Amino acid sequence: MSEFAAELPSNGTEEETMPAMSFLEHLEELRRRLFYAIISVVIGFFLCWGYAENIVGWMQRPIMDALKRNNMPQTLVYLNPTDPFNLYLKIGLLAGLFVACPFVLYQVWMFISPGLYRHEKRYVVPFMASTILLFLSGGFFGYKLVYPAALDFLIGYGKQFQPMITIHEYTDLFLTVILGLGVVFELPILVFFLSLMGVVSAGWMWRNVRYSILVIFIIAAILTPTTDILNMCIFAAPMVALYLLSIGIAYLVHPKQRKARAARRG
Repeated sequence: MSEFAAELPSNGTEEETMPAMSFLEHLEELRRRLFYAIISVVIGFFLCWGYAENIVGWMQRPIMDALKRNNMPQTLVYLNPTDPFNLYLKIGLLAGLFVACPFVLYQVWMFISPGLYRHEKRYVVPFMASTILLFLSGGFFGYKLVYPAALDFLIGYGKQFQPMITIHEYTDLFLTVILGLGVVFELPILVFFLSLMGVVSAGWMWRNVRYSILVIFIIAAILTPTTDILNMCIFAAPMVALYLLSIGIAYLVHPKQRKARAARRG
Protein backbone atom coordinates (compact mmCIF):
# COMPACT_ATOMS: atom_id res chain seq x y z
CA MET A 1 0.00 0.00 0.00
CA SER A 2 3.01 2.32 -0.01
CA GLU A 3 2.26 3.35 -3.59
CA PHE A 4 -1.22 4.36 -2.54
CA ALA A 5 0.18 6.39 0.31
CA ALA A 6 2.24 8.45 -2.12
CA GLU A 7 -0.94 9.61 -3.79
CA LEU A 8 -2.69 10.79 -0.65
CA PRO A 9 -2.91 14.45 0.33
CA SER A 10 -0.62 15.54 3.12
CA ASN A 11 -3.39 17.03 5.31
CA GLY A 12 -4.42 13.54 6.47
CA THR A 13 -8.09 13.97 5.56
CA GLU A 14 -8.04 10.77 3.53
CA GLU A 15 -6.96 8.68 6.51
CA GLU A 16 -9.82 10.10 8.58
CA THR A 17 -12.28 8.37 6.27
CA MET A 18 -10.68 4.95 6.98
CA PRO A 19 -11.19 4.17 10.69
CA ALA A 20 -9.23 1.15 11.87
CA MET A 21 -11.29 -1.96 12.62
CA SER A 22 -10.25 -4.74 14.95
CA PHE A 23 -10.31 -8.40 13.94
CA LEU A 24 -13.51 -8.99 15.90
CA GLU A 25 -15.14 -5.97 14.25
CA HIS A 26 -14.22 -7.39 10.84
CA LEU A 27 -15.82 -10.70 11.80
CA GLU A 28 -18.94 -8.94 13.02
CA GLU A 29 -19.16 -6.94 9.81
CA LEU A 30 -18.73 -10.14 7.77
CA ARG A 31 -21.45 -11.87 9.78
CA ARG A 32 -23.85 -8.97 9.21
CA ARG A 33 -23.21 -8.82 5.46
CA LEU A 34 -23.60 -12.60 5.13
CA PHE A 35 -26.87 -12.45 7.05
CA TYR A 36 -28.26 -9.73 4.76
CA ALA A 37 -27.12 -11.64 1.66
CA ILE A 38 -28.71 -14.91 2.82
CA ILE A 39 -31.99 -13.18 3.68
CA SER A 40 -32.08 -11.59 0.21
CA VAL A 41 -31.50 -15.00 -1.45
CA VAL A 42 -34.30 -16.56 0.63
CA ILE A 43 -36.68 -13.77 -0.42
CA GLY A 44 -35.62 -14.26 -4.04
CA PHE A 45 -36.26 -18.01 -3.70
CA PHE A 46 -39.85 -17.48 -2.58
CA LEU A 47 -40.40 -14.94 -5.36
CA CYS A 48 -39.14 -17.42 -7.98
CA TRP A 49 -40.69 -20.61 -6.57
CA GLY A 50 -43.96 -20.04 -8.40
CA TYR A 51 -42.09 -19.75 -11.72
CA ALA A 52 -39.82 -22.79 -11.23
CA GLU A 53 -41.73 -24.87 -13.79
CA ASN A 54 -41.36 -22.15 -16.43
CA ILE A 55 -37.65 -21.80 -15.63
CA VAL A 56 -37.15 -25.57 -16.00
CA GLY A 57 -38.87 -25.42 -19.39
CA TRP A 58 -36.50 -22.65 -20.44
CA MET A 59 -33.53 -24.74 -19.27
CA GLN A 60 -34.72 -27.79 -21.20
CA ARG A 61 -35.15 -25.93 -24.48
CA PRO A 62 -31.56 -26.51 -25.74
CA ILE A 63 -31.74 -30.29 -25.19
CA MET A 64 -35.21 -30.50 -26.71
CA ASP A 65 -34.03 -28.64 -29.81
CA ALA A 66 -30.97 -30.89 -30.09
CA LEU A 67 -33.10 -34.04 -29.76
CA LYS A 68 -35.54 -32.74 -32.35
CA ARG A 69 -32.77 -31.99 -34.85
CA ASN A 70 -31.56 -35.58 -34.46
CA ASN A 71 -35.08 -37.08 -34.74
CA MET A 72 -35.07 -38.47 -31.20
CA PRO A 73 -37.81 -38.53 -28.53
CA GLN A 74 -38.00 -35.12 -26.90
CA THR A 75 -38.28 -36.12 -23.26
CA LEU A 76 -36.18 -36.36 -20.11
CA VAL A 77 -36.57 -39.03 -17.43
CA TYR A 78 -36.04 -39.36 -13.68
CA LEU A 79 -35.03 -42.38 -11.62
CA ASN A 80 -36.23 -41.34 -8.17
CA PRO A 81 -39.73 -40.06 -7.26
CA THR A 82 -38.15 -37.16 -5.36
CA ASP A 83 -36.04 -35.97 -8.31
CA PRO A 84 -38.62 -33.57 -9.86
CA PHE A 85 -39.36 -31.89 -6.52
CA ASN A 86 -35.66 -31.58 -5.68
CA LEU A 87 -35.06 -30.15 -9.15
CA TYR A 88 -37.66 -27.43 -8.63
CA LEU A 89 -36.14 -26.61 -5.25
CA LYS A 90 -32.68 -26.29 -6.79
CA ILE A 91 -33.93 -24.17 -9.69
CA GLY A 92 -35.96 -21.93 -7.39
CA LEU A 93 -32.90 -21.37 -5.20
CA LEU A 94 -30.63 -20.60 -8.15
CA ALA A 95 -33.19 -18.27 -9.70
CA GLY A 96 -33.53 -16.56 -6.33
CA LEU A 97 -29.77 -16.11 -6.24
CA PHE A 98 -29.89 -14.43 -9.65
CA VAL A 99 -32.72 -12.14 -8.55
CA ALA A 100 -30.90 -11.21 -5.34
CA CYS A 101 -27.54 -10.90 -7.12
CA PRO A 102 -27.44 -7.06 -7.12
CA PHE A 103 -28.14 -6.91 -3.39
CA VAL A 104 -25.61 -9.70 -2.65
CA LEU A 105 -22.93 -7.90 -4.66
CA TYR A 106 -23.76 -4.68 -2.82
CA GLN A 107 -23.11 -6.50 0.47
CA VAL A 108 -19.73 -7.64 -0.91
CA TRP A 109 -18.92 -4.04 -1.77
CA MET A 110 -20.01 -2.79 1.66
CA PHE A 111 -17.69 -5.32 3.30
CA ILE A 112 -14.59 -4.34 1.29
CA SER A 113 -15.29 -0.60 1.03
CA PRO A 114 -13.97 0.27 4.54
CA GLY A 115 -10.54 -0.82 3.28
CA LEU A 116 -10.65 1.60 0.34
CA TYR A 117 -9.73 5.25 0.18
CA ARG A 118 -12.44 7.81 -0.34
CA HIS A 119 -11.55 8.46 -3.98
CA GLU A 120 -11.70 4.70 -4.65
CA LYS A 121 -15.22 4.27 -3.26
CA ARG A 122 -16.67 5.97 -6.32
CA TYR A 123 -16.12 2.67 -8.16
CA VAL A 124 -19.24 1.18 -6.52
CA VAL A 125 -21.56 1.90 -9.46
CA PRO A 126 -19.13 0.64 -12.17
CA PHE A 127 -18.39 -2.39 -9.98
CA MET A 128 -22.07 -3.30 -9.59
CA ALA A 129 -23.00 -2.66 -13.23
CA SER A 130 -19.99 -4.38 -14.81
CA THR A 131 -20.13 -7.41 -12.49
CA ILE A 132 -23.78 -8.10 -13.26
CA LEU A 133 -23.39 -7.35 -16.97
CA LEU A 134 -20.35 -9.62 -17.38
CA PHE A 135 -21.98 -12.49 -15.49
CA LEU A 136 -25.16 -12.27 -17.55
CA SER A 137 -23.11 -11.96 -20.75
CA GLY A 138 -21.21 -15.13 -19.89
CA GLY A 139 -24.43 -17.03 -19.17
CA PHE A 140 -26.05 -15.74 -22.36
CA PHE A 141 -23.01 -16.69 -24.43
CA GLY A 142 -23.09 -20.19 -22.98
CA TYR A 143 -26.86 -20.61 -23.44
CA LYS A 144 -26.98 -19.37 -27.03
CA LEU A 145 -23.67 -20.60 -28.48
CA VAL A 146 -21.58 -22.98 -26.39
CA TYR A 147 -24.26 -25.22 -24.90
CA PRO A 148 -26.30 -25.83 -28.10
CA ALA A 149 -23.12 -26.61 -30.04
CA ALA A 150 -21.99 -29.04 -27.34
CA LEU A 151 -25.36 -30.80 -27.25
CA ASP A 152 -25.48 -31.12 -31.04
CA PHE A 153 -22.04 -32.72 -31.01
CA LEU A 154 -22.75 -35.10 -28.13
CA ILE A 155 -26.20 -36.25 -29.27
CA GLY A 156 -25.21 -36.43 -32.93
CA TYR A 157 -22.14 -38.49 -32.04
CA GLY A 158 -24.29 -41.06 -30.24
CA LYS A 159 -27.33 -41.04 -32.53
CA GLN A 160 -27.08 -44.80 -33.08
CA PHE A 161 -28.12 -45.28 -29.43
CA GLN A 162 -31.39 -44.52 -27.63
CA PRO A 163 -30.77 -41.67 -25.16
CA MET A 164 -32.15 -41.82 -21.61
CA ILE A 165 -31.17 -38.43 -20.18
CA THR A 166 -32.18 -37.82 -16.58
CA ILE A 167 -33.29 -34.42 -15.37
CA HIS A 168 -30.65 -34.52 -12.63
CA GLU A 169 -27.72 -35.15 -14.98
CA TYR A 170 -28.97 -32.64 -17.53
CA THR A 171 -29.41 -29.91 -14.92
CA ASP A 172 -25.92 -30.48 -13.53
CA LEU A 173 -24.43 -30.22 -17.04
CA PHE A 174 -26.46 -27.09 -17.80
CA LEU A 175 -25.37 -25.34 -14.60
CA THR A 176 -21.73 -26.34 -15.08
CA VAL A 177 -21.59 -24.70 -18.50
CA ILE A 178 -23.77 -21.63 -17.86
CA LEU A 179 -22.53 -20.75 -14.38
CA GLY A 180 -18.96 -21.67 -15.33
CA LEU A 181 -18.97 -19.20 -18.21
CA GLY A 182 -20.67 -16.58 -16.04
CA VAL A 183 -17.86 -16.85 -13.49
CA VAL A 184 -15.16 -16.90 -16.19
CA PHE A 185 -16.51 -13.65 -17.62
CA GLU A 186 -15.76 -11.98 -14.27
CA LEU A 187 -12.03 -12.01 -15.11
CA PRO A 188 -11.85 -8.23 -15.77
CA ILE A 189 -13.35 -7.55 -12.32
CA LEU A 190 -10.74 -9.75 -10.65
CA VAL A 191 -7.94 -8.05 -12.58
CA PHE A 192 -9.40 -4.65 -11.69
CA PHE A 193 -9.06 -5.26 -7.95
CA LEU A 194 -5.66 -6.97 -8.23
CA SER A 195 -4.36 -4.05 -10.28
CA LEU A 196 -5.94 -1.50 -7.97
CA MET A 197 -3.99 -3.04 -5.10
CA GLY A 198 -0.80 -3.21 -7.15
CA VAL A 199 -0.66 -7.03 -7.17
CA VAL A 200 -0.53 -7.33 -10.98
CA SER A 201 0.35 -4.85 -13.70
CA ALA A 202 -0.37 -4.55 -17.41
CA GLY A 203 3.29 -5.15 -18.22
CA TRP A 204 3.37 -8.38 -16.22
CA MET A 205 0.17 -9.63 -17.86
CA TRP A 206 1.49 -8.84 -21.35
CA ARG A 207 4.84 -10.54 -20.70
CA ASN A 208 3.01 -13.69 -19.59
CA VAL A 209 0.31 -13.63 -22.28
CA ARG A 210 1.52 -16.91 -23.84
CA TYR A 211 1.31 -18.79 -20.56
CA SER A 212 -2.06 -17.18 -19.80
CA ILE A 213 -3.50 -18.35 -23.13
CA LEU A 214 -2.23 -21.86 -22.37
CA VAL A 215 -4.00 -21.77 -18.98
CA ILE A 216 -7.15 -20.44 -20.64
CA PHE A 217 -7.25 -23.36 -23.06
CA ILE A 218 -6.70 -25.79 -20.19
CA ILE A 219 -9.64 -24.25 -18.33
CA ALA A 220 -11.73 -24.39 -21.50
CA ALA A 221 -10.86 -28.07 -21.94
CA ILE A 222 -12.00 -28.75 -18.37
CA LEU A 223 -15.25 -26.77 -18.54
CA THR A 224 -16.44 -27.69 -22.03
CA PRO A 225 -18.63 -30.83 -21.96
CA THR A 226 -17.21 -32.13 -25.26
CA THR A 227 -13.78 -33.26 -26.36
CA ASP A 228 -13.67 -31.68 -29.84
CA ILE A 229 -11.30 -28.83 -30.64
CA LEU A 230 -14.00 -26.59 -32.15
CA ASN A 231 -16.08 -26.35 -28.99
CA MET A 232 -12.99 -25.83 -26.88
CA CYS A 233 -11.96 -22.92 -29.14
CA ILE A 234 -15.49 -21.45 -28.95
CA PHE A 235 -15.23 -21.69 -25.17
CA ALA A 236 -11.73 -20.19 -25.02
CA ALA A 237 -12.13 -17.33 -27.55
CA PRO A 238 -14.08 -14.94 -25.27
CA MET A 239 -11.74 -15.78 -22.39
CA VAL A 240 -8.74 -14.69 -24.47
CA ALA A 241 -10.58 -11.48 -25.47
CA LEU A 242 -11.42 -10.79 -21.81
CA TYR A 243 -7.77 -11.32 -20.85
CA LEU A 244 -6.64 -8.75 -23.43
CA LEU A 245 -9.33 -6.36 -22.16
CA SER A 246 -8.06 -6.95 -18.64
CA ILE A 247 -4.58 -5.82 -19.68
CA GLY A 248 -6.05 -2.43 -20.60
CA ILE A 249 -7.93 -2.29 -17.30
CA ALA A 250 -4.74 -3.09 -15.39
CA TYR A 251 -2.93 -0.28 -17.19
CA LEU A 252 -5.61 2.24 -16.25
CA VAL A 253 -5.98 1.43 -12.55
CA HIS A 254 -2.49 0.32 -11.48
CA PRO A 255 -1.07 2.68 -8.80
CA LYS A 256 2.10 3.49 -10.79
CA GLN A 257 0.10 4.50 -13.85
CA ARG A 258 -2.30 6.60 -11.81
CA LYS A 259 0.60 8.29 -10.08
CA ALA A 260 2.29 9.00 -13.44
CA ARG A 261 -0.90 10.54 -14.86
CA ALA A 262 -1.32 12.66 -11.74
CA ALA A 263 2.28 13.90 -12.09
CA ARG A 264 1.72 14.85 -15.73
CA ARG A 265 -1.44 16.76 -14.81
CA GLY A 266 0.43 18.50 -12.01
